[in-house]
Amino acid sequence: MRAIIDTNVFVSGIFWEGNFCSQIIDKWKNKKFELVSSMDILKEFAETLRNFKIQMSDEMIEEWRNLIIESSVIINPKIKLNVIKEDPDDNKFLEAGISGNADLIISQDKHLLKLKEYQGIKIVSPEEALLLIK
Repeated sequence: MRAIIDTNVFVSGIFWEGNFCSQIIDKWKNKKFELVSSMDILKEFAETLRNFKIQMSDEMIEEWRNLIIESSVIINPKIKLNVIKEDPDDNKFLEAGISGNADLIISQDKHLLKLKEYQGIKIVSPEEALLLIK
């Protein structure tokens, strides 16, 4: 199974142990699914951590970024979508999902979740994803 993890899931899982998001990160680290990401997603991830209310050192942010790069499939989407009009920035997750042949996009973002599915990719909450990832 291949999955995209939205930035909000990573941030929640990194800072709050034991929640559904941290369980998703644990499953990824234990190779229960293959993570697909893109440079746009990684850029958002690093910026979000840098600007988050709970401070994280630049070294720790770089460690997380490197872990994602080393332990996932980094793709360069060839398509540009304009599906999520309310928050066009979220389209990068759909673009990566399609280009990376993902089965799931795991998110807590209401704009993505209300789609439920896009071109065969299920868009699910972390709690739902845990039921799908064995």
